[in-house]
Amino acid sequence: MKCAMLITGSGPVVILTSYDSLEHQDLLERLANKGIPKFMAYEIPLALAEERYGGHFNKVLNGFTESNDLRVLDHNGHRAFNLFRFDELAAPLMHEGLPESYHH
Repeated sequence: MKCAMLITGSGPVVILTSYDSLEHQDLLERLANKGIPKFMAYEIPLALAEERYGGHFNKVLNGFTESNDLRVLDHNGHRAFNLFRFDELAAPLMHEGLPESYHH
């Protein structure tokens, strides 16, 4: 299980995913299909996310089924961005996904 803050064109969002990597091709495709083809991701330690989100974290985590591989933990960008200090997050991962119209 991974938790990450994605900095997207429309603002920060915090996700939980059962993929073992934030660079897993299936995850990248799922995000692109949800309108997030390009982002910066900062992995959040699960224990820290649980501490900050409390019962909401457990509710979202317990909502996972075998068919779920991506859940939004926080879509309020202002709250998500201010809930964590940069020194609490892993080094950023940048994914430069280009819209189909840019492909040659």
